[in-house]
Amino acid sequence: MSYVSKEQIERAKQLDLLTYLQWFEPYELVRCSRNAYSTRTHDSLKISNGKWFWWSRGIGGRSALDYLIKVRGLSFPEAVLQIDDNPPVHISSAAPVVQQDSSLAQLELPEANENSKRVIAYLRRRGISRDVINFCLHSGRLYESRMYHNAVFVGFDLEGTPRYAAIRGTTQTGYMGEAPGSDKRYSFAIPADDNGNKLHLFESAIDLLSYCTLSEHSGRGWRQLHQLSLAGIYSPKEKKDEGVEPAALTNYLQNYPQVKHLVLHLDNDAPGRSATMMIQQLLGDTYLISDDPPIGKDVNDDLKVYLKQREDATR
Repeated sequence: MSYVSKEQIERAKQLDLLTYLQWFEPYELVRCSRNAYSTRTHDSLKISNGKWFWWSRGIGGRSALDYLIKVRGLSFPEAVLQIDDNPPVHISSAAPVVQQDSSLAQLELPEANENSKRVIAYLRRRGISRDVINFCLHSGRLYESRMYHNAVFVGFDLEGTPRYAAIRGTTQTGYMGEAPGSDKRYSFAIPADDNGNKLHLFESAIDLLSYCTLSEHSGRGWRQLHQLSLAGIYSPKEKKDEGVEPAALTNYLQNYPQVKHLVLHLDNDAPGRSATMMIQQLLGDTYLISDDPPIGKDVNDDLKVYLKQREDATR
């Protein structure tokens, strides 16, 4: 077994993963966003705010030492020597940090209708508050398509560029889909208008708007909360994919590091309960997580029951 001194161990413990890769393996870095990176070898391993997390394996840490042991499989002495004995790479002569190519799929938003009357009527039938609807219309998060008069729920990146759109039919056909080129990392969301540290998670945009409406009726300020639709629930195609975090959640937590508390409002069915357990297992050591499932099948069902009970009580 290789011998390492206490001084070498202390030096190794102080080095974070981003600095290690910048110094020793810059060719491994792939920039995901303004302040976040992944690695070329493992695209589900994300580095942000001094921490790293390997989403497909559910493990993470802070230091380069943790990474070399947990991800690379080095022994403790080997990891210490890997850090302490290697000369840094000169960044000027190294391969540049790779940028993720966001142009591979261009978002094709449906053409907007001249007004959103049918979408407003549809959402009002679902019980959504007019104030909540107006906020979404005025902020560009919602509009009515010219063809078919569908509801279009738009997701943006941090620069305010549309990157995702969920499409929901407003007729009895119940059509559900996504605009071509949609990037699920930027699913429909309403960020808090202050530095709120609580993120509420939903399966769909309508469930999210239903929760906003319930909060409005109860006198709670729904704009003080981070709220995110996961654009459905991730279903692994293969056994090896199990435990991979929904892309929208991964991206949101990277972009809003002030979030410390997750509140899960996923559907009250087998897929929703399974996804809730997965998120709890993956993130329970990093975030405070509360499970607040709907009483009915989903949050919109709960809203409609609440409104019916309120109407009956006034008769």
